Amino acid sequence: MIFDYFDKRRREKLRAQPFPDAWRSLLARNVPYTKLLGDDEQKELEGLIQVFLGEKSFEGCGGLELTDEIRVTIAAQAALLLLGRDVEPYPGIDVILVYPSAYRAPALQGEGGVVIEGEQARLGEASTRGILVLSWDDVLKGAADVRDGHNVVIHEFAHALDHEDGESDGAPPLSRRANYAPWARVLSTEYDKLVDADERRKKTIIDKYGATNPAEFFAVVTETFFEKPVQMRDKHPELYEQLKAYYRQDPASRLGRR
Repeated sequence: MIFDYFDKRRREKLRAQPFPDAWRSLLARNVPYTKLLGDDEQKELEGLIQVFLGEKSFEGCGGLELTDEIRVTIAAQAALLLLGRDVEPYPGIDVILVYPSAYRAPALQGEGGVVIEGEQARLGEASTRGILVLSWDDVLKGAADVRDGHNVVIHEFAHALDHEDGESDGAPPLSRRANYAPWARVLSTEYDKLVDADERRKKTIIDKYGATNPAEFFAVVTETFFEKPVQMRDKHPELYEQLKAYYRQDPASRLGRR
């Protein structure tokens, strides 16, 4: 298609732009995970950051003044989920809204779809309306520790991947039809295990927030996959293999290499 051709050419030009040394310094300081990447991965990530910043709009909220530091720090973590996948960068996201810290938003719904009045504090959210919202304080906090299993940017952009088929159900579009059956079997089984562990107050490497629903489970295990990959590979090998195939990355080996 003609639009695909022009999109490809535009992205090639964005990737070919020199990556500023100041941005590399920002990544080294704010996104230490990038130090785990090999040279080819580093180069690919820089190109993806250029594309992301060229295609997505950022808006500061709550008095936050946007800077290159904010934009590059967020773009790098979002781009991490796209390494090696050769896909359109988050086609469902047009605008990233950034608040200085946790913000107040209307509560959505409780059990049985009953709407809850009032507000709740949020660190981020991904909507199906082309908008993704983040708290800058929590962006920095999530990126600072690459092994704690918590990263709000990875979490919300995993939701964006999940939304790409129009559904928020923990099943993003997969590369082959044959992949859906094993994906559903493994993730459903692991989700049920987490729900059971939560009910029995049993400790697990996967954050109990993932027991909320299948969509949150996918976002949470994506955080675990990138930040606690060795533990996931050892304790949840089938789940690790499904995410490894989907993201086309092996973060456990990456951590071992470094």
